[in-house]
Amino acid sequence: MQHRIIVLGAGYAGATAAGRLARRLRREDVSITLVNAEPDFVERVRMHQLATGQDLRSRPFSEMFAGTGVEPRLAKVTGIDVDRRTVAVTDAAGAREELAYDTLVYALGSGWDPHGVPGTAEHAHELAGRPGALRLRERLARLEPGRPVVVVGGGLTGLEAATEIAEARPDLDVALAARGPLGDWLSPKGRRHLRHVVGKLGITVHENTAVTGVGPDHVTTADGTSISAEVTVWTTGFAVHPIAKATALEVTATGRIVVDGAMRSVSHPDVYAVGDAALAMGPNDKPLRMSCASGIPMAWQAADGIASRLTGTKPPHTPLRYFNQCVSLGRKEGVIQYVTADDRSVRAALTGRLAALYKELVCKGAAWGVANPTFGMPTRRRPVVRASTQEPPAVNAEA
Repeated sequence: MQHRIIVLGAGYAGATAAGRLARRLRREDVSITLVNAEPDFVERVRMHQLATGQDLRSRPFSEMFAGTGVEPRLAKVTGIDVDRRTVAVTDAAGAREELAYDTLVYALGSGWDPHGVPGTAEHAHELAGRPGALRLRERLARLEPGRPVVVVGGGLTGLEAATEIAEARPDLDVALAARGPLGDWLSPKGRRHLRHVVGKLGITVHENTAVTGVGPDHVTTADGTSISAEVTVWTTGFAVHPIAKATALEVTATGRIVVDGAMRSVSHPDVYAVGDAALAMGPNDKPLRMSCASGIPMAWQAADGIASRLTGTKPPHTPLRYFNQCVSLGRKEGVIQYVTADDRSVRAALTGRLAALYKELVCKGAAWGVANPTFGMPTRRRPVVRASTQEPPAVNAEA
């Protein structure tokens, strides 16, 4: 019998894990099912581009995984029973089905987080996925010149959204509301360039400003100030999919699955979690941040661990660390902030057009890696270890 592997979610982490598993294991030994609610790969790091009218390349999973042994399954995950090892799904026609697994890779990722701020769900736009980006795209296209747009959130997503909108629509009055100082995590060089670009694009910055309410034509700040906003874009962070919290898996208060250094659930060893859905520790016991930069190495770690466990081999050591943070500031400017292994900024930073090109190459490289999941596939792979009463050897839990 084949060992049944189900991967839930086909973002950067899930699609990468599925492709790497196909590269590491033989088709006659395992079945790999990739469950996702959309039929093609979404470059989440480009949602601000989609929202401003740019068209993104289509990458259907049926083409990406053709001939690899990975079976894409277009369906929405509605429930997981980790004790029975089953996943409940519903397809586009509303048909429900229960899928059984031997090993589960949970990569359902995250969505936007309104943080309970009144009016946000009703009036704000989000960029956490393609549906939200397309709704914002349609709204911005109908916006008359001179109308105010407020981006709430001074993190990477907020900076990229504000600068992309201001560059694409210089006729709009774009503002950015940040809870702290603008770019306070960047090095002095990075902050200087960020302020230069923001000023050049005519973006009004409200620093040290907490938004406490969103209306149809304004946002309200903690001190009672009202800022005009024909369109509000909410980018203050992400919340994980709620399904994991409804299972018997050990999760954090926010619903992230607690995993060891091999991305294996600490409570259910037949479940692995990668990407935003998992709480994994990096250098200096610091949690990995939600990002593509974290999700892809986590997927490598999980796939290699699963393959090693099933084949009875020693897993490769894959250090989980950071090298830089890449920020696009429109299509012509950017900041590449170099960081320590645990993601703290250092003095060095690359700025300007060269930084924008660097970021573009990083985005293209990440998408290419997902779209070519079995590139370099070895011609010979070890068979799965069969054991009638024991599971294959456990993976090395070192990060």
